Amino acid sequence: MIRALFSAGSGLNAQQISIENIANNLANANTTGFKARRTHFADLLYQNFVQPGTSAGSSTIVPSGLQLGLGTRPTGNSVDLSQGSFQMTNNPLDLVIQGKGFFQIRRPDGTIAYARDGSFQMNATGGIVDANGNALEPAITIPAQAQAVTIAQDGTVSYSLSAQTASQIAGQIQLANFPNPGGLNSIGNNLFLPTDASGEAATDVPGGQSGLGTLQQGYVEASNVSVVEEFINMITSQRAYEADTKVVKAADEMYQAVNNLTQ
Repeated sequence: MIRALFSAGSGLNAQQISIENIANNLANANTTGFKARRTHFADLLYQNFVQPGTSAGSSTIVPSGLQLGLGTRPTGNSVDLSQGSFQMTNNPLDLVIQGKGFFQIRRPDGTIAYARDGSFQMNATGGIVDANGNALEPAITIPAQAQAVTIAQDGTVSYSLSAQTASQIAGQIQLANFPNPGGLNSIGNNLFLPTDASGEAATDVPGGQSGLGTLQQGYVEASNVSVVEEFINMITSQRAYEADTKVVKAADEMYQAVNNLTQ
């Protein structure tokens, strides 16, 4: 009976984590560049009362054995890196990556973080920054007197001046990718940091030979969270949680029946 209580308890904890993950996905359904996460579980150790394949006689073996599991545990929540839908904006600095890759963002401490969120603006000195004021890497500065800014699919940033007919090139945006993007560490503010699991960043121009995606100016990438799918997952987790509570109740009633035998 103790095994039933602990197994059901592990199921309650696992489904609680699943619900919390779903809640975070739904909370970020409208977060630009957000990537949904999927929770994964694994069964725990088994107690072998009869080992499968044990000899049952001189010429026979046990076909299935008797094994009782001890519940489940969450093993991780992987990142769904599928492309989100494109949303048109009126900001010429908004960018979307069509395909693989991440924008490189220089944080205040000098380290480089990575993002799919291409909502960029200009700061007081004309530098291209994200919504938190972190500079795009490599740094690109646009003069205050620039009349129009054009960002090509290969990341080339150019602008025009009122007194000149030819456009001026301000720089070229570079993207980064990883051997295992799912191993990146989410740190909030739509930023990721590399880990030993993700591998080192490899940079290239958009649409380059390394297979990175191209850029589209005037768009941002919406969250790839499917609200319908998340609601289905929530109902499934809720029913599993309810079933585990019934197991706890059943085990408690069986304990009560055992205790009543001595009365």
